[in-house]
Amino acid sequence: MLGDFITRSLLMLLGYAYPAFECYKIVEKNKVEIEELRFWCQYWIIVAMLTVTERFADIFISWLPMYGEMKLAFIIYLWYPKTKGTGYVYEVLLRPYVAKHETDIDRKLLELRARVWDLAIFYWQHCAKFGQTTFVQMLQFLAAQSARMPSHGGSEKEVEEGKSTRQDSKKSAQATPTTTINHDISQPSIPKHVQMQAENGFISPDSKAGPEGDGENQLHAVRLRLRRSNSRPDQ
Repeated sequence: MLGDFITRSLLMLLGYAYPAFECYKIVEKNKVEIEELRFWCQYWIIVAMLTVTERFADIFISWLPMYGEMKLAFIIYLWYPKTKGTGYVYEVLLRPYVAKHETDIDRKLLELRARVWDLAIFYWQHCAKFGQTTFVQMLQFLAAQSARMPSHGGSEKEVEEGKSTRQDSKKSAQATPTTTINHDISQPSIPKHVQMQAENGFISPDSKAGPEGDGENQLHAVRLRLRRSNSRPDQ
């Protein structure tokens, strides 16, 4: 892991930073030398081709021993002043192939650019439509939630009214037996010996007045009526 990190760091430093600084010095010269400028242009072309191809080549050949070190050695071989392998690689390997298929490469690049543009427009329209639909759904959801809030409040009010009505009915149901009991209690009770005397006829109609006397008089009158009704058939 440490060796791979060091190799990548050296590759970035010696493959990109140092060549970029050399190109800067050549461009800033008062008198630019065409051969040096051509050399560095060829170098960057080769590096660009390597960067594109190594993304796919690493999948198949990255398992080779010393793979990162070989890439670093090849990069140094390209710009090292004593070797300057850039000229050889460009003139012998890259230039003949590109010159032979330059027309096909241009046509395929144009087709690829058109397809990429159409694909970008398609996805842009799709994303815009999806965003519009999502926005409308959010508005509808918020409108539905706002419409439910008053009805929810009304239902709570109805529930509270129902509770209060049930409580009132319970109170009235509890109060009714109490009233009946009080009514029964308020009525005068007739003693048992008074009832026996009334049945035997010992209590006269001219009893004492008052709450107890009124009850006894009424009971005596009822008893007399019963006796008279029973005695009539015998006569």
